[in-house]
Amino acid sequence: MGKDTTFNVLWLQSGGCGGCSLSMLGAEKPHFYEQLRSNSIELLWHPSLSEASGREVVKILQDCASGVQRLDALCVEGALLQGPNGSGRFHMMSGTGRPMIDWVRELAGRARYTVAVGSCAAYAGITTAGGNAVDACGLQYDGDELGGLLGEEYRSEAALPVINVSGCAVHPDWIMETLVLLANGELGSEELDQLGRPRFYADQLVHHGCLRNEYYEFKASAVEPSHLGCLMENMGCKGTQAHGDCNNRLWNGVGSCTRGGYACISCTEPGFEEPGHAFAETPKFAGIPIGLPTDMPKAWFVALASLSKSATPKRVKQNAVADHAVVPPSVRKTGLK
Repeated sequence: MGKDTTFNVLWLQSGGCGGCSLSMLGAEKPHFYEQLRSNSIELLWHPSLSEASGREVVKILQDCASGVQRLDALCVEGALLQGPNGSGRFHMMSGTGRPMIDWVRELAGRARYTVAVGSCAAYAGITTAGGNAVDACGLQYDGDELGGLLGEEYRSEAALPVINVSGCAVHPDWIMETLVLLANGELGSEELDQLGRPRFYADQLVHHGCLRNEYYEFKASAVEPSHLGCLMENMGCKGTQAHGDCNNRLWNGVGSCTRGGYACISCTEPGFEEPGHAFAETPKFAGIPIGLPTDMPKAWFVALASLSKSATPKRVKQNAVADHAVVPPSVRKTGLK
């Protein structure tokens, strides 16, 4: 395609660890750079991946801000640091003498689309844990409340709110699929959920596709990290509540948190960073987990859990509290023709 048909992306790194960029580079099929080329996506600048530095970068920013350079997508990774006292001087954009938040506001006013990459940019995320001394916020959310740096009423030139590709870190395919859809004009307001997340991944739950689902069905639960059983009842797993297709769209084609033996901490949701309890513990009231599966009333869960546990096969019960399958499934004729 010619230069006029490229989809121009500018990537800024605000307050965060850079883990979403690292994750993005893990895109394998196809590779990150191959996806850019095949979809005519031009990466104007990325703080870790681009060769441009110093005055070259300042010119790119100025050209985008003035409209000399068309800016199709402004991607911001990391929370926006407003402190101290709203000045933004905790994070100055090197070589410009201006706070990062000033650049983000100005560039967001020019961008056709504004994309928050990761839960820090979307909702403030892990950066706010422990008292939020830097007065961090997301682009259009402060936790689960609308507002953030750009304000509740912000809309990009394409009349869209901030697109929140949340996760900590974000699955590489979520980033690339979002950019490809935007480049092809196929991501509108109806494709975003109520928290601004692309629905192609946010309309699913981490629970979907989890290899521990048989244990969940029988409420056969792990009690130690190495156990095979369901991690919800005792180990803090929020996969039945967390929005994401992590167990259907595997990381690097093979893994996910639960497949690696770790409980889902619901990192795509606002406020995941301070759940009020240890991540590997399930808070309970009268022996019942407080965080019940999405859409399930407490009475239903109690009734179903009781029935399920009473019907748990010996195989499932024993394997749930082992670090490997100690009892194989029975071999018997199914009667199927």
